[in-house]
Amino acid sequence: MIKFREITASSGKSILAGRNAKNNEELIKQAEENEIVLHTAAPGSPFVNIKGKANKKDIKEAAIFCARYSQDWRDNKKDVIVHIFKGKDIYKIKGMKTGSFGVKKFKIIKIKKKEIEKWIKEKKNR
Repeated sequence: MIKFREITASSGKSILAGRNAKNNEELIKQAEENEIVLHTAAPGSPFVNIKGKANKKDIKEAAIFCARYSQDWRDNKKDVIVHIFKGKDIYKIKGMKTGSFGVKKFKIIKIKKKEIEKWIKEKKNR
């Protein structure tokens, strides 16, 4: 079985994240067409999938999770821009490298530095 990073949203929904390019491929394959998927605007982040019908709080929690494990956060420790889209808006064309995908339409959310730092601190205290 493929092992993704996983957290449980406060609503109880499962939120999955890829660990590397190959893992991101597997994550996208299992995402349903109406499920929410997230990725940072900058390259080098996990794709994140919220299983089931997501509410606004689920999306915010997943966006923080996505930002936390991104290269953008690792390298800059600043606010991170995250794209939110549905599984059906993801496409892959010949020549795209492993773990890379195109997205037809997306929404943007800005995750603030303090939100990521708070999330990290809460995870350490569990």
